Amino acid sequence: MSDTVRINPSILAADFVNMQADLARITTADFVHVDVMDNHFVPNLTFGPQMVERIQATSPVPLDVHLMISDPEQWAPQYAEIGAASVTFHLEAATDPISLARRLREIGARAGVAVKPATPIDGLLDVLDEFDQILVMTVEPGFGGQSFLADQMPKLAHLRAEARRRGSQVWLQVDGGIGESTIAQAAEAGADTFVAGSAVFGADDPGRAIAALRSEATRHHRH
Repeated sequence: MSDTVRINPSILAADFVNMQADLARITTADFVHVDVMDNHFVPNLTFGPQMVERIQATSPVPLDVHLMISDPEQWAPQYAEIGAASVTFHLEAATDPISLARRLREIGARAGVAVKPATPIDGLLDVLDEFDQILVMTVEPGFGGQSFLADQMPKLAHLRAEARRRGSQVWLQVDGGIGESTIAQAAEAGADTFVAGSAVFGADDPGRAIAALRSEATRHHRH
């Protein structure tokens, strides 16, 4: 696994009928990004713990679970218990994000917190070390295939500057509209962990696509 840049293909763009075969095509990825949606917090529905448990059992790389759901205090620990390497919940949905992050870490998962495009990050700056990952959404959460929101780059840059100032090891993730044409912007702004859907699974050779994304991100990454 790369020390600085991570590429996490999103299975929203995979073939759900041939999931195991598609997962076998991304063995060079760092994680596989699994979007869990409840048709409440976002207007879309994907799958729950049972399906994620099956993905966990067949995936050649660790799971990076992104919970776009209401009431994450109740549900997030289940995904950590299944064995997901990383569990990210939304700041907007959590009642007590720090307590939930500590619970996830206790179970053994990396704890992540996500923010929608309209959500400010001011409240996270003083508590960066309570989280292993901060996900800055570069589209509105809920659907794949949206255009990259470049106006989220100042938010990333602010987080990166604060992490550097504090000596924090928090990972900064972006999700939405990431491909070869946009990954450089996100890397320059300070992201080190990149979710890519159709840019990987829509490619003829997903392994080559992952390598190209990794190369482009590494070239532009701000340490």
